[in-house]
Amino acid sequence: MTSAHSGSSPRHADPDENPYVESPPTDFEPVAALSADEAAEQASLLRAAVREHDYRYYVEADPLIADERYDRLFARLEELEDAFDLSTENSPTRRVGGTPLDELETIQHVAPMRSIDNATEAEAVREFDERVRRGLDAEGFDPDAVEYVCEPKFDGLSVEVVYEDGEYARAATRGDGVEGDDVTEQVRTIGSVPGKLRGDPPARLAVRGEAYMPRDAFEAYNEELMERGEEPFANPRNAAAGTLRQLDPSIVAERPLEVFFFDVLGWENDGEGSPVERPDTHWAEFDAFDAFGLRRTDRVERVDDIEGALDYRDRLMAEREDLNFAIDGVVISVDDRAHREALGSTARAPRWAFAYKFPPRTATTTVEGVTVQVGRTGRLTPVAELDPVDVGGVTVSRATLHNPAEIEALGVNVGDRVRVYRAGDVIPYVPEVVEKRSEGTYAFPETCPICDAPVERDGPLAFCTGGLGCPAQLKRAIEHWARRDALDVEGLGPERVEQLREAGLVESLPDLYDLTVDDLAALEGWGETSAANLIRELEATKEPPLDDFLAGLGIPDVGATTARALATHFGDLDAILGSDEAALRAVDDVGPEVAESIRTFLDADENRAAIEGLRERGVDPESVDVETGDALDGLTFVFTGSLSTTRSEAQAHVEAHGADATSSVSGNTDYLVAGESPGRSKRDDADAEDVPVVDEEGFADLLAERGVAWPPEE
Repeated sequence: MTSAHSGSSPRHADPDENPYVESPPTDFEPVAALSADEAAEQASLLRAAVREHDYRYYVEADPLIADERYDRLFARLEELEDAFDLSTENSPTRRVGGTPLDELETIQHVAPMRSIDNATEAEAVREFDERVRRGLDAEGFDPDAVEYVCEPKFDGLSVEVVYEDGEYARAATRGDGVEGDDVTEQVRTIGSVPGKLRGDPPARLAVRGEAYMPRDAFEAYNEELMERGEEPFANPRNAAAGTLRQLDPSIVAERPLEVFFFDVLGWENDGEGSPVERPDTHWAEFDAFDAFGLRRTDRVERVDDIEGALDYRDRLMAEREDLNFAIDGVVISVDDRAHREALGSTARAPRWAFAYKFPPRTATTTVEGVTVQVGRTGRLTPVAELDPVDVGGVTVSRATLHNPAEIEALGVNVGDRVRVYRAGDVIPYVPEVVEKRSEGTYAFPETCPICDAPVERDGPLAFCTGGLGCPAQLKRAIEHWARRDALDVEGLGPERVEQLREAGLVESLPDLYDLTVDDLAALEGWGETSAANLIRELEATKEPPLDDFLAGLGIPDVGATTARALATHFGDLDAILGSDEAALRAVDDVGPEVAESIRTFLDADENRAAIEGLRERGVDPESVDVETGDALDGLTFVFTGSLSTTRSEAQAHVEAHGADATSSVSGNTDYLVAGESPGRSKRDDADAEDVPVVDEEGFADLLAERGVAWPPEE
């Protein structure tokens, strides 16, 4: 058995030559003081340094600098690229997300991404070994010379990533194994996927990786979803798959995805200079991954017989709870590439690899009680309290019942014997009642267990109507208000929010703005400086952008994108507060359900009191200038592809001049405006409906004829 090893490889940035690698300065001079050449040189150094820091953080898990200092370097790079138009295709700044896509195109893989035969019995693995040995013997190889590489079988989403001349070129999902969805922009945002390879890679390299969500990040993200009143993901695999298929790359950038690379799909040299030869073994390919800066797991071993592979599987199964990624077995593959080529593949799977999967993780136990939890948006989540039971080596005493509708579908009640399933190694849930020992079904409470406010049903879900007057919702609402994607109040994390509430200093959201330095300095763990810093942070949020204010309120179904659309459409807070559902539905992407959710939140006495309380304390969100006119009255536009501005801004611009902007082409559409990389389906719909298609230049001419400027002024 051989343990993993790795050699040294060239760095993205040498600390002797690049000042931003070790102990980097962050007291930058103003951008306006730089010449174009000076800005380009500094941006180049920062780009290389950020890549080096990304490698040390994501691949080696050994960061060189603190997050705060990294953020300052990254922000400076963004500032330089924006001011001097220095952005490059694979700059680290592209990771924040790009223009939303209309649809996912289909692209062909460099090489087939085949599935692998699998079983949960050791005997099936031994039979695989016998087939390998017979096959090698038939092809003239010594069957006793076969070695296997053993690695975890990740429970995520397989992706193909292609590099050309060391630069990130494209990415695709596995799809049917021959073609997959083009997720180039989505994968670009993942920190562990380098935009530029290290060392001396071949001219074209196609690698297979597994996109996944780390277990701790998955738990935190699911909690956030439930607090927003949204359905959580059942397991990390669903979370990874659902994220990569998002049409808006900025959403992917916000979610905690990672990638492990584990196979070479294509390795091509251009014939110029010294060729970079592909390694002869899979084991050596892992060394190449290290040299190129491609992140791979260190839980890989090479064994010289199948019994060693069986032992590896048993050890990894025992250790799976200590891993921060979900696995459902191990992959055992022939190491030597010549052996692999001799063995070949069937129509669906290679003959040189086999997956030895872990057994299902279920157990039967008794429901001893049901606890109803209250999230930030008031959503009630029932949790089954169980007679503790071992499920796959973990003692489980609680399992989610999801929502009232799930309880009714299961017919479950206290005292029943149920099956517990651990989905994705993380969330235990109850898929069925195996023995009915009670009468009837658990009666979901009609009032909130925290504040006693009435409970309302919304389809399968249930919500507390107490709003910001409910203590459970208030605590999370304050935490949400302080989040970076809301009001961004530094120094107001969950522990400090809880401390302020326990001290009786904050019993409503507006109370934050009644805090004084003396109030805070008297608390344990605070000093005059930290107290003054928080007061200063809160003061800085008293004139927030309208969209940040709306996002900070935590209105169900209103995230940053919807908040921005509302702000752009209505212009000021009073207009939104006074709008009815019909007016809300006129906002792009606000459908009947979202409009009802907004109106319900704004009509609740507790929520309206909180908004008025904030305004009384000087929190006055900035209005947005909304032009109105009728120059485009009677026209309906649909936008596709990348424009010189975002599509939401384009839609708001034409609507401000009297036009309608819709998201899909119909017989009522007057023009389809197609930017770069337009979606195929909208073009096809336009052809079918005989709708004129204009590019951005033609669109600008069309607007100019009606006296409307394009692009819109800042």
